[in-house]
Amino acid sequence: MRLRSTRRAFAAGALGAGVLLGLRGGPAGARQASDDVYWADIKSMLFEDEAILDGADLLALEAPPRAYDAAVVPVSIRALKPQAGDERIETLHLVIDKNPSPVAAIVRYGQNVGNAGFSTRVRVNEYTNVRAVARTADGRLHMVARYVKAAGGCSAPGMKDKAAVMARLGRMKLKELAPFAPGEVGTAQLLVSHPNYTGLQMDQLTRNWIPPDYIDRIAIRLDGEPLLDLETDISISEDPAFTFNYRADGAKRLAVAVHDTEGREFKGDWPLGSAS
Repeated sequence: MRLRSTRRAFAAGALGAGVLLGLRGGPAGARQASDDVYWADIKSMLFEDEAILDGADLLALEAPPRAYDAAVVPVSIRALKPQAGDERIETLHLVIDKNPSPVAAIVRYGQNVGNAGFSTRVRVNEYTNVRAVARTADGRLHMVARYVKAAGGCSAPGMKDKAAVMARLGRMKLKELAPFAPGEVGTAQLLVSHPNYTGLQMDQLTRNWIPPDYIDRIAIRLDGEPLLDLETDISISEDPAFTFNYRADGAKRLAVAVHDTEGREFKGDWPLGSAS
């Protein structure tokens, strides 16, 4: 199920159950026994009745127990095993149980990813479990989770005024986080200038609600071959940043295509070894 259709399903079916807007939530203090009810509804919509295994030997998920800024919470997922055979990770779901739209991202991996996983910054709306669910080449699902204490991230106002935001909309930067070495697993960070408006934020000058306007698809290619395909939603922070891995055997190029919910498309292209 694609992320946008999943979001529509949550809006249509989960709102009455209290999942979409967190209506079951009590005090924001400690973790509640009812938290797993959120996940039960989300799992049913994403994976139906499939079994999900403990992924602790396959994945590591890092997230702060208490976030300094609920609108910019760092999350990192990495594979603990070589990406080969039945245990090769083909797809990752990043889920934030109590967010208005719980599925923050779906990531699909190509053959040259090197090491599956990625890092990004997310919004967290209230104390919640954050989960990474991986589907491996043998079709099985594996999950790890962390509990994060943060609140208000999805309605927090943007850090810049709208005119400034629109003036730099779609600008991209690619940073190579380690020297490029052919045949080795490299790491790069993609930064995209975009407000990623959630639809839950208010313009601080006009006091009007800002319509949702966010990046929903990112395609990353290595010499034209699929490396990562991401579907993203409102839980990804303003000015998204994605750190990912790749394996390149020679002088290659990384190309990025970004699409948002207003139909805009932004593209970037960098030769490895010269990205900045």
